[in-house]
Amino acid sequence: MSFWEGLWRGREAQFSSGNAATNSIELTKRRPSVSLTKQGAATGNLRVNLSWRMRTSDIEGRSKRGGGLLRHPLKMFQPDVVQAHTQGMVNVDLDLGCLYEMTDGAKGVVQPLGKFFGDLNAPPYVKLSGDDRFGSASGETLYVNLDYRESIKRLLFFVYIYDQTPAFDRTHAKLTLYPSNGPRIEIELDEQAPQARSCAVISVENVKDELIVRREVKFVYGFQAELDRLYGWGLQWGRGYKAKAER
Repeated sequence: MSFWEGLWRGREAQFSSGNAATNSIELTKRRPSVSLTKQGAATGNLRVNLSWRMRTSDIEGRSKRGGGLLRHPLKMFQPDVVQAHTQGMVNVDLDLGCLYEMTDGAKGVVQPLGKFFGDLNAPPYVKLSGDDRFGSASGETLYVNLDYRESIKRLLFFVYIYDQTPAFDRTHAKLTLYPSNGPRIEIELDEQAPQARSCAVISVENVKDELIVRREVKFVYGFQAELDRLYGWGLQWGRGYKAKAER
């Protein structure tokens, strides 16, 4: 075997290991679901994290780089990627929420809007860590106490864009689930939906005592009420507002 052949095989092995090396599972259209129960991860706290970043426009990028384009003209075709909280960017406020239905029929929502932060040790056994207004590195996180999984019928985790923010096609968002055991589960919101305001990202359903995580990634043009109708939750919704945030 030649040196180059050996080198290529080595690279091929490296790429094929992929998610195993990073200890993660990416849910896609071709692989839309995974069982937490079969992974031995149906107990303890399930951490659900939303993170995002913004991509600037080509015009904005060129104005920032100025004379650098004269020295490196090909860079004009490379859009800048910056963190959502970078100064000078438009205000970004992605919110993470969760619709819940318990086995006793109780239904509701956990979300920053309205300060419905939930409870980890009492129904709905879902709690939001807080409201990230500025896209910090930690993002927003929901916790689910799976030690009470027998009381949970289904959960729907969703992301919505609050007022005066850009659409999803300018916001690169990712939802990551960190079970108590086994690999993390990742879902990228990478589909084109420039006018959408909300997205049902992932569901967790108790099916015959087995917790199934399923990729949804369904964009809608409205807010929580439209997600409710899409999944048949049957809650009553009213317009909500946030108090002005202070940095």
